[in-house]
Amino acid sequence: MALNPDFSIYRLTDEHDMLRSAVRELAEDKIQPRAADIDESGEFPYDVLDALTAAGFHATHIPEQYGGLGADSVATAIVIEEVARVCASSSLIPAVNKLGTMPVILAGSEDLKKQVLTPVANGEAMFSYALSEREAGSDAASMRTRAVLDGDHWVLNGTKAWITNAGVSSYYTVMAVTEPGAGARGISAFVVNKDDPGFTVGTKERKLGIKGSPTCEIYLENCTIPADRIIGAPGTGFKTALQTLDHTRLTIGAQAVGLAQGAIDASIGYMKQRKQFGRPISDFQGLQFMLADMVMQTEAARQLIYAAAAKAERGELGLTWISASAKAFASDVAMKVTTDAVQLFGGAGYTRDFPVERMMRDAKITQIYEGTNQINRMVIARQILK
Repeated sequence: MALNPDFSIYRLTDEHDMLRSAVRELAEDKIQPRAADIDESGEFPYDVLDALTAAGFHATHIPEQYGGLGADSVATAIVIEEVARVCASSSLIPAVNKLGTMPVILAGSEDLKKQVLTPVANGEAMFSYALSEREAGSDAASMRTRAVLDGDHWVLNGTKAWITNAGVSSYYTVMAVTEPGAGARGISAFVVNKDDPGFTVGTKERKLGIKGSPTCEIYLENCTIPADRIIGAPGTGFKTALQTLDHTRLTIGAQAVGLAQGAIDASIGYMKQRKQFGRPISDFQGLQFMLADMVMQTEAARQLIYAAAAKAERGELGLTWISASAKAFASDVAMKVTTDAVQLFGGAGYTRDFPVERMMRDAKITQIYEGTNQINRMVIARQILK
């Protein structure tokens, strides 16, 4: 049988290409000049938030019926990738908005969606995600935060750790135990507002990288919220949390790809202008091979992220393992590529005069959050051995 393949099928749409161009232009104009200062100061970049919001890139995934752009998963990955290419801290604005809101999008009531998604879509609020605790990280189901129904309110008590953009976000998806002794099936999900009584934010963690994105504990001390702010039915929170990660691990993979690409771009420019032995170091085959590997691995990671994002958008089976694969692979690539970039720069790469040392520090977290890569490998293995 003769096959006449249409080679135009496997490509991003013109809309995706235009989106990339628009985000890249904004990133290079508004964010890249600020990246080093954001890292040095460790302050949240409100000016970057304003620029992303004005362009509609702060939360592209929110459906149109709630005031969002309704961008597909691939488009959201492109936005995060292009911002991370110049500043990983800033890329956590769209990434964490998606992480925090996905439980509501997946399982929230229509009233709750209207209540909390609209202000995020119009730039009035940001949304964080609170699953982990100090003693319940990879083993998230062992959490101790409790929620008890008291008339027409839920009362929450506990501490959540490693909360990205805590103190900046207005809303927090919080997982808490509502049926002790039931394990994962006794966990429910809630939306907590920063103004709810009993909610406070702790001090910022002192981190290796992504310093412009605050990471803090949040404290729930008899935190009282309306009963209708539960996400889905009681006992379904952990299931919703895992479904959320299937969608949002892709965003961390996209962040990792952006970091790797930024390091490659910086390396190409440096190799062409840096001379040793009377020649640009780009002439030396040993360094050319390093760069070639960096480019190959980054492009492989990018295509895996896009393939997984497309699967998420189509609602196909197998999202869990491919999302975990994409995140783990892309973050391992980012760590290797950024480390190699520092090596290509030599002693200069070890200084803050060039961006690659920052990119290497930022890349490390992508192997840890939204499931360590060891946990992701367990997820992959369990899925394919079912």
